[in-house]
Amino acid sequence: MELKKESIQMLRIKNKAAAQATFDEDYNVSDVKPDIGRLVQSKADVSMEEVRLSEGRALLKGTLNADLLYVGEKEGRIYSLSAKLPLDEMINLEGIEGGDKLCLKWEIEDLSVHMIHSRKLNIKAIVTFYAVVDELAVVELPVSAEDQEVSVKTEKVRLMSLRVHKKDTLRIKDDITLASNRPNVENLLWYMAEPRNLDLRPGENKLRVKGELAVFLLYTGYEEENPPQWLEYTMPFSNEMECSGCMEDLIPHIEVSLLHQGIEVKPDPDGEERILQVDVVLELNMKMYREEEHELLLDAYSPHKECVLHRKKEMLESLLVRNFSRCRLTDRIEVKESQGKVLQLCHSSGKVKVDKTRITDKGIVAEGIVALKILYIIGNDEMPFYSMDAMLPFTHLIEAEEIGKECTYLLQADLEQLSTAMADGDEIEVKAAVGLNVLVFRQWEEQLIESVEEQPLDRKKLESMPGITVYIVKAGDTLWDIAKKFYTTVDEISGVNSLTEKEVKPGQSLILVRQG
Repeated sequence: MELKKESIQMLRIKNKAAAQATFDEDYNVSDVKPDIGRLVQSKADVSMEEVRLSEGRALLKGTLNADLLYVGEKEGRIYSLSAKLPLDEMINLEGIEGGDKLCLKWEIEDLSVHMIHSRKLNIKAIVTFYAVVDELAVVELPVSAEDQEVSVKTEKVRLMSLRVHKKDTLRIKDDITLASNRPNVENLLWYMAEPRNLDLRPGENKLRVKGELAVFLLYTGYEEENPPQWLEYTMPFSNEMECSGCMEDLIPHIEVSLLHQGIEVKPDPDGEERILQVDVVLELNMKMYREEEHELLLDAYSPHKECVLHRKKEMLESLLVRNFSRCRLTDRIEVKESQGKVLQLCHSSGKVKVDKTRITDKGIVAEGIVALKILYIIGNDEMPFYSMDAMLPFTHLIEAEEIGKECTYLLQADLEQLSTAMADGDEIEVKAAVGLNVLVFRQWEEQLIESVEEQPLDRKKLESMPGITVYIVKAGDTLWDIAKKFYTTVDEISGVNSLTEKEVKPGQSLILVRQG
């Protein structure tokens, strides 16, 4: 007997692992850079040059790029330098092969830069790598039996099917023209370009992307009497990316990583250095799902032949909750600066890190921090730039009723908004908004019918059964179970007993006529 089947695609984790790369290196200041008098601020990113999979492991090669803003020892001017530290790491991933697809993410933790003396620095950092190897599984769902003599039991189920699984990059490139009251750029010292308020929506074979870049830069002009200049700029952007198989009704889970950020000074039509070309590359790891209803075949039998069901164990999943939640944070941070009173805040940046999640009866509780860097100036210094680090802890409930231990979830946390302002005294008021986006899947194990083998009825067993039976319904009985046991059909039982309901009650008497 042939079964009619429908296919769904599911993404399963083949293996996952984490590894840490530790850096503790001395760095000699280049001869072209002046001596270091005071460190102001540091930042770092990772450039991945090669990710190679071999049997049981992933080999990573790249560079940790550490940038430093400092004040010169003699002149008292502000400068910047970059250090490139080689990265060579291995992650053990048992069972993976060369053709597998690896999703790699990383976090830079505990970056610290210390002066040994004016020409030498010590750079410490920990980079944690998270590797996940996914594999695509095709599940064949039995939906009906193509045999009119066979009675079937079915159930409508809503299942999640993976429709898009790919990586792509989005390049955002635009120009900023300096206002007329600002001097020309001599030296670009420091910059940051971070995506905020991303809106990612699937369309027909495309992905619509909207958002903004929060741009900050610090530069010196040609005139020595001008102090260093800084500029904050919000750069909105929108784009459409080709995405084969994408549809408007898909449910997206898209992880966005900043692969590259750069700002280059360009001449304007008059030949003056007044145009800043912002170039940002984002990597999008896209998983898009579709919720579909299927008629799932649960059981089959025939009064006229023996149906031997061969089953296969499969894990199925349905969408339980899709929820977007926003956590708003407000706090005051004390500036512990003994050099002078804070005159102005120049720039603040932040990164969200979720340290722990736990499931409660009301949903998912996420605990984490927003790690802040604040650049400011004070009033009584020839080179007044200073910097401080701070942390905003948060605990937030993402509502997801009916969530349980059998559920899995995908959680994204993004810094949507960040603002800082001087409050009374030596305190900085910080306001932030963390966006928490979650998909919750309910998973269960199902013994799916893989094939049905037809065999002749056991005539001896059949002849030993009476042709007509009066049956008293027991607790837990269904018409289907009774019909299958006594070689008849649900329609036959309903007709003989003039049943108008599909449910039967314990103690109810039924006349059963054997058909086999």
